[in-house]
Amino acid sequence: MSDQLSGEVREKKQAALLSVGSAVVLVSLKTFLVLRTGSLGVLSEALHSGLDLVAAVITFLSVRVSDQPADERHPYGHGKFENFSAFVETGLLLLTALYIIFEAFERLFFRAVHIVPSITAVVILAFALIIDMTRAKALAGVVKKYPSEALEADALHFSTDVWSTMVVIAGIGLVWAGETCNIPWLIYADALAGLGVAGVILWVGSQLGKRTIEALLDTAPQGLQQEIARAVSRMDGVLDVVRVRVRRAGNRHFVDATVSVPRTASLEQVHELTDAIEKRIGEIVPSDVIVHPEPRAPKGEHLFEAIRAVAQRMGLAIHDLSAIQQQGMLFVELHLEVDENLSLRDAHRKATELEDGIRELRGGSPIDVNIHIEPLGRHIATPDTGAGEMKQLSRNIEAFLNSLTAEYDELVNCHDVRVRQVEHRILASCHCTMKSDLPITTVHDVTAALEDRVKEHFPQVHRVTIHPEPLEG
Repeated sequence: MSDQLSGEVREKKQAALLSVGSAVVLVSLKTFLVLRTGSLGVLSEALHSGLDLVAAVITFLSVRVSDQPADERHPYGHGKFENFSAFVETGLLLLTALYIIFEAFERLFFRAVHIVPSITAVVILAFALIIDMTRAKALAGVVKKYPSEALEADALHFSTDVWSTMVVIAGIGLVWAGETCNIPWLIYADALAGLGVAGVILWVGSQLGKRTIEALLDTAPQGLQQEIARAVSRMDGVLDVVRVRVRRAGNRHFVDATVSVPRTASLEQVHELTDAIEKRIGEIVPSDVIVHPEPRAPKGEHLFEAIRAVAQRMGLAIHDLSAIQQQGMLFVELHLEVDENLSLRDAHRKATELEDGIRELRGGSPIDVNIHIEPLGRHIATPDTGAGEMKQLSRNIEAFLNSLTAEYDELVNCHDVRVRQVEHRILASCHCTMKSDLPITTVHDVTAALEDRVKEHFPQVHRVTIHPEPLEG
């Protein structure tokens, strides 16, 4: 990536340096022609090229500065230097155009200037025209490959030189034709050609000035905000796009997006979603993206999801959530996990706060909440010294569970039974294969029944944990 970036900077600097060299050649040629011909059209072109030389130097310096990485004083980088460079070039363009217009009206109405047209002037201007076309094409190629406000302004300058030089050639040709054919009024063609050049400069300057002012004032590129908002709103996990802001500095864009996400989504899920949003926006426009997610309740949110969101907002862990609607009353039951070191008083206070939050969801509708409080496991236990695995009891439990397949049609077999004595309690775990197409609610009921049967048949067992798996597993 660093090699690619250094190659981009090198190409942009080379293009800017080539622009400076070309401008020096053109200024020298046109200054020579001004002295030879006295043409206002050629003078306007010389001034235009002189401006291009100043602009090319400014462009070269701005490209060198703008491609420097962000630092402590410029956390958004140095891209604005390119915009400022283009703004300065616009001002120089407009000043030159105003001078040319003033000089043209002077020559048209107040004083006469003798013009000496020649084939040499036309040939030199034609050569300058070729240089302008070559340089404008080279700069445009670099701008297309590596977007750059300053280089784009420079390319625009030289593209206008092409048209203005053609206008001046036509003006000199008409003056020469007037002298040859004895048509005195064609002497004004040169001043009119100067006005034509000024018109081109004013038009280009106004377009460039509008764009650079918009960049300096952080005006969003036309339609880009809407395009980003539409693309992000179609992404899975995004409920709504609240706001998109775009600003540009040089050839870089900065995008701030505020999006609504489901309030029950975990921090990891939201982080993955924001990464995906940043990547998607980067596909639309290369940019530095910041995404601000806001939790929202999705339209038609289920009551259970709303209850989980309330618990999540309070930093509480719940499970085994169920509800019963009976005679106009809603009965909600759930298990709340709290720190195992809490007293009953503190644990009950948390449960009461959760109950109040759940009742607020119903907006005054009758609801009864029953919360079972249990410790949130944090302790990592170790088997009792010398107890090890109780292999005979493991085999007995496995044989007992497999004898229940006739009684429980859902059960296929049980295996991998492990029994350990941990902190003076006997704990058993195993895997039970069941029919693959069973609903998970049925599987849960069967595993709970099997666990109860094991503890009933082996009363020394304190806890049984069954992992259900399909036949394919």
